[in-house]
This record gives sequence, C-alpha cells and structure tokens, in this order.
Amino acid sequence: MTFTLKIGIMNFMDTKTQIENDLKDAIRASDEPRKNALRMALSAIKLVEIQKRKPLDEAEVISVLQKEIKSYQETIAESQAAHRLDMADSARGQMSVLEKYLPASLTQDELDALTRAAIAEANATSPADMGKVMKVLMPKLKGRATGEQASQSVRRLLQ
Repeated sequence: MTFTLKIGIMNFMDTKTQIENDLKDAIRASDEPRKNALRMALSAIKLVEIQKRKPLDEAEVISVLQKEIKSYQETIAESQAAHRLDMADSARGQMSVLEKYLPASLTQDELDALTRAAIAEANATSPADMGKVMKVLMPKLKGRATGEQASQSVRRLLQ
C-alpha cells in the first residue's frame, strides 16, 4: 500500500465554492433561512454566469453578492413601510448570511487614503475630474466599499 502526500494544498477557497459547501452544510443541518439565502445567492451567481457565458471571477461574485444584499435592504425598507415585520426579519436574516462572504469593509480613513492616491494618480484637480478618479479608484476597492461610498469620498475630497 502506497500513500502520497499532497504538498502545497491551497488554503484559499473562492467565495462561490465556499457558498456551495456551506449550502450543503445548511441542507444537512436543516437550516432553512441559511439554506434559502445561499440558494438565492448561487442562483444569482449562475444567472450572471449564463448571461456572460463564462464563469465569474472572485470580484464579479462579490459584486453579485453586494447586489443581493442591496436587494435585501430594499426589501427590508419596503416591508417595514408596509408593516410586515415578519418579512423584514426574514430578509434581515438572509442578508446577514450573505454579509459573511463579503471582504471586510474599509474604514473611512482607509477609503480616503485610497481616494487621495487615486486623485493624485489621475491628476484630478476639480469635481469635473470625478470620472477619471473613479476609473482609477474602483479596481482598488475590490468590493470593500460600495460605489456610492467611493463617489461620496471622491466628491468630498475634490471640493
């Protein structure tokens, strides 16, 4: 009997694979809210993959998850306005499941530092140069801040 030792096993697991594995665990544990949230997330990811006709990279998967979370936030607001607290609680629970797969958010100071570097790189001097700065800044954020947060930072620092 011969044993082989695998050296250099990757500790890194991409987000989509992690969600698929966690879905299996949720199904085994009969964790309905978690199972539903993960199924919806995988469904959204697969829909975008079909539309793009290629597998998504890590940044695209994170982007899909951010859109799903934004959708849950809208659902929570609408449910509260309609006095449907049960729906709002359900959406809050599903949203919290997905938030665990997002990279850690940048602090305001970290975002401002990246924004200043992007402003310098784009040679921006006025709010009219905001588009140039955003083009440089967004790839550096890698899902750690929303486009809205980035644009607010750029707008504030260019004035």
